Amino acid sequence: MRLPYLVRKVLQLVALLFAVIVFNFVLFRVLPGDPIRLYARSGRLTPDVVDQLRAVFGLDKPLWQQFLIYLNGLVHGDLGFSYTYRQPVAQIVGARLVNTFVLLTAATIIVVLGVWAASRRGSKADSSIVISSLVTWSMPTFWTGMLLLFAFGVWFHVLPTTGISTPLATYPSSLGPAIDVGRHLVLPTITLVLVDIGQFVLITRSSLVDVLTEDFVTTAKAKGMSRRRVVWGHAVRNGMLPVVTTTALYVGIVVGGAVQVETVFSWPGMGELTYEAVLRRDYPVLEACFLLFAVTVIVANFLADLLYRVLDPRVKEA
Repeated sequence: MRLPYLVRKVLQLVALLFAVIVFNFVLFRVLPGDPIRLYARSGRLTPDVVDQLRAVFGLDKPLWQQFLIYLNGLVHGDLGFSYTYRQPVAQIVGARLVNTFVLLTAATIIVVLGVWAASRRGSKADSSIVISSLVTWSMPTFWTGMLLLFAFGVWFHVLPTTGISTPLATYPSSLGPAIDVGRHLVLPTITLVLVDIGQFVLITRSSLVDVLTEDFVTTAKAKGMSRRRVVWGHAVRNGMLPVVTTTALYVGIVVGGAVQVETVFSWPGMGELTYEAVLRRDYPVLEACFLLFAVTVIVANFLADLLYRVLDPRVKEA
């Protein structure tokens, strides 16, 4: 990979990140309403106390000074202080982000089904995977989650329906907490697999089906290579470009935590945090969530550009 190309991409990344930071800052300063007034709704806070709170949060300063304070905080990892949780936003987001990655890592593994289906094109297994992926991809996420919640949590009573663990539970062994989290993970993971991962299965399969008809694959088969070596050693690398593109576009939703799934199952991840912050008008939390989503998408597209050149040497910089 040429150094000038990499330097140009990094400079573009930095410029775009700065533009997103500026936009994200301005957006939450022009929204209607005063978050400090939320504390005064009960009538227990006097105007003097409201002014003091505004000064504590730095909302009484000119906009340009607030922006400099905001930039300085970002450099030091300070995302502000939550109005409703009463703790640093970075601490809240960090905990929720871990929960979201636990949920979505379990779901994303299913993409390997696309490779398996493409290597068996025309078989009953291939047809079953394609048809089921099309059906589940068309199903609304919240509707699918509510059906699973009712069936396995209310009707059969075999799986927990809310949260990440059972409150006040006692465990007979050290593996108890992990098993409890795993049981809570089942329903939201299945929901994500049924709805969102279906598109990756279909895209992976379609891309590999095209690659498996190329001349270099025929040549590899003529040399006596096994199906596994042909598929995983030659076809997958050449067929991953559409998957990389889709992943870069989808990664924002991944970090966003699939708001509908986390809301239906009360999973304490980034999606539920964003939903709660909207309801409570917790602007520092919302600002941090939006910034995290935007930065993740930008960085994912940057890495996708670099990965294109690794997967396919024919890809040249513009």
